[in-house]
Amino acid sequence: MTGSPPASDQFDLVPDALLAGRAADGDTAAFEALARRYGPLMRACARRMTGSHADADDVVQESLVQAWKQLDALRDGDAVKSWLLRITGSRSIDHVRRRKTHSDLGDLDQKADAGSGRAEGGNPETAALSGSRMEALKSAVASLPEEQRRCWVLKQFNDQSYEEIAQTLNISVASVRGRLARARVTLAREMEGWR
Repeated sequence: MTGSPPASDQFDLVPDALLAGRAADGDTAAFEALARRYGPLMRACARRMTGSHADADDVVQESLVQAWKQLDALRDGDAVKSWLLRITGSRSIDHVRRRKTHSDLGDLDQKADAGSGRAEGGNPETAALSGSRMEALKSAVASLPEEQRRCWVLKQFNDQSYEEIAQTLNISVASVRGRLARARVTLAREMEGWR
């Protein structure tokens, strides 16, 4: 059967730079192609930072709206992926801050619950101790200065490199290294009793 491919397929092989350029000129189909291409990655990033699928969807939507409005600020069309992830990271942090809870640490609870069943074999005392340890860690992370906490969350939950964290937070790589080092020292000191 011959004919033109569906609209969603016609942009699959188009380079990011070309799509970004067309989108900046007002081509909504080109922007939709970028959103389809990087939406799942943006959602995964937002999910890890917010701890919620619903919040992640909100963050991605907000991030795409912001990206559409700021397309003219994108200097390098080949850097669309990192640019979108930087916006998503910033929006995720804003979302978590607005919530005024520390649900960005929700993954710790899930890891503790997942690990507790295997390691503890149903022992209530061990489960209680593990839960207390997790609460202490969450409290220690929550007490970090905000700039250290942001770096720690991006490194530990998003598994971002120092360079990616620097881009996300718009700081130098040296600042990222310093903040993470100070966060590790503080967390090690706070968790000393749990070793």
